[in-house]
Amino acid sequence: MPHRLRKTRKLRGSRTMGWGRVGQHRKSGSRGGFGKAGMHKHKWFYTLKYEPDHFGKHGFKSIYPRKKAINISQLMELAYKLGDKINLDELGYDKLVAKGKVTRPVEVIVREASERAIAKIEQAGGKVTLISE
Repeated sequence: MPHRLRKTRKLRGSRTMGWGRVGQHRKSGSRGGFGKAGMHKHKWFYTLKYEPDHFGKHGFKSIYPRKKAINISQLMELAYKLGDKINLDELGYDKLVAKGKVTRPVEVIVREASERAIAKIEQAGGKVTLISE
């Protein structure tokens, strides 16, 4: 658009540039408030479209550390890579659980293990050593 045809050229010398008496189209009132003001009121459609998860509860961070467990099928995969003697404590696992099949005898060092997991490994000719804290 040519500069000479713009609305601003016609409004030269007018105090308010077409926005009425002094103060209109200034300050935060014309934009509906600062920041997130009005998200539950006059900016509701903006909230629905761009920030639908802004309100409400969204879970929590537990203060209790979770035990990291490994099952026997995952242990067997590790046994193929690392050998028949595995220290799960050094690998960052706290507990051994019984899901899966023992395909070869392995020696496992771990903090905790379920009774079924110990039985499965010993039945296959392996050994479970529990670390006492």
